[in-house]
Amino acid sequence: MSAEDRLRTYRGKRDFERTREPSGRTARAGDGEPHFVVQIHDARRMHFDFRLQVGDVLKSWSVPRGPSGDPADKRLAVPTEDHPLEYEDFEGVIPQGEYGGGTVIVWDQGTYAPLSHDRRGRPVDFAESLEHGHATFRLHGTKLHGEYALTRFRSGTDEEEAWLLVRKGPARSDGHGTPDPRRARSVRTGRTLAQVEAAEGTG
Repeated sequence: MSAEDRLRTYRGKRDFERTREPSGRTARAGDGEPHFVVQIHDARRMHFDFRLQVGDVLKSWSVPRGPSGDPADKRLAVPTEDHPLEYEDFEGVIPQGEYGGGTVIVWDQGTYAPLSHDRRGRPVDFAESLEHGHATFRLHGTKLHGEYALTRFRSGTDEEEAWLLVRKGPARSDGHGTPDPRRARSVRTGRTLAQVEAAEGTG
């Protein structure tokens, strides 16, 4: 399936004459390891958006409580529509009345290394491992580091499907825990949600 097909749902939910979110019309060349981004989204309900570059789109999950560095924390992750690769840099205010209306900051971003293997220890295509409902990967971010896993525990439609995002291995004593989202700062600009909203208005 092409990026055009994968982004049909994303584009259908947005009016790009009102929102500054990227439409995904511009192709972006690959530059080594795939990227990830974690955005804090102060929409109808505050949540974190966890996105992994898989091919030419960002596979996306809404994580209400955010990722954790503690392996004992099993964080609910609900899949959302694929987003364009340019979305990893998006930070700003989505106008009220638009899908996802509210303020977005980039809490963390970086690259990741796929780690999924079959029962014989052979590497498995990462997109295929997600299709099968379990994928492991190592994050190399500014705040998030180490091995994580996404595991599907309930199948169904997009609204019904549910996954768990879990840190693997020992907890890092020097790692970052999930922040208070209202006090957290963007890894790109150093701004809080309130500062972004004050600078750009509520739309």
